[in-house]
Amino acid sequence: MSFVKTVASAAILAAAASAADARDQIRVVGSSTVFPFSTAVAEQFGRSTDFQTPVVESTGSGGGLKLFCAGVGTEHPDITNASRRMKAKEFKLCTDNGVTEVTEAIIGYDGIVIANAKGGPVLNVTREQLVTALAAQGPLPEMWSDVDPSLPAIKIEVLGPPPSSGTRDAFEELVMHEGCEGAGIACEGITIREDGAYIEAGENDNLIVSKLEANPNAIGVFGFSFLDQNSDVLQGSSVDGVEPSFDNIADGAYPVSRSLYFYIKNAHVGVIPGLQEFADEFMSDAAAGEEGYLVDKGLIPLPEDAFGTVSGNVKSLTAMTGNEWN
Repeated sequence: MSFVKTVASAAILAAAASAADARDQIRVVGSSTVFPFSTAVAEQFGRSTDFQTPVVESTGSGGGLKLFCAGVGTEHPDITNASRRMKAKEFKLCTDNGVTEVTEAIIGYDGIVIANAKGGPVLNVTREQLVTALAAQGPLPEMWSDVDPSLPAIKIEVLGPPPSSGTRDAFEELVMHEGCEGAGIACEGITIREDGAYIEAGENDNLIVSKLEANPNAIGVFGFSFLDQNSDVLQGSSVDGVEPSFDNIADGAYPVSRSLYFYIKNAHVGVIPGLQEFADEFMSDAAAGEEGYLVDKGLIPLPEDAFGTVSGNVKSLTAMTGNEWN
């Protein structure tokens, strides 16, 4: 066979392999907190358009960003959800792997709640008390009443997310690092104890809910939307005297609240059918607006001006510059 024919045959085989590997279904990974919102958008998108319903996986914020930033191509996800902002080192991982055009979208707000099953003791805590109860560098109390006599005399048993979770990152930042000084515990290098008082319950928040129902004395740490959707069986604890409610999170009164995100791989737009349209649906007024269907699922919507800016950035695929952390 001639050299020209050999090259031509190789090109045809490569094209055939590429066609076989092509995807016609959007793949979304990331945060377990954003998962129910993303799933709702995916289902609505599948019903209302001619595109296939996107596949949404709950991998945790850190796990999703690792998958997302691994490269460009149909073997890599198109969107990743995150319950915290992408870190500078994750952005560098993306660019190092050729993922150089990424659009960031804040879909709204969420609170991290401390909750247990209805019928269990009501736990109203401060961030300082939470640090005392959970810091590996602290006194390692066995009972909540050991932390403060005003708290119930029950064993400290907290079911929470693993290190790969954005909820865990936000909890450490907003509770452990904010409450350490008031608790009289050194803030530098503070970590969550690993002696059984804090139990890593995986990325499946629904599993945490079922475990709390089975043990009313156990406390769970997860996003407000899961408390909102399970308010018939769960009760939220006040933190620093503020109840975890929609209004308190929306106006910033609740101290343990954060923004929720998704990230678009711009290079996949025009390659994966419906990707731009799906992103637009996610940031549409009908979905994430003040009267949107995601609000019914517990999303705290952005203010009108901020919502307009973010939805505009999604439509234009405004790429991150790398200066977002300066």
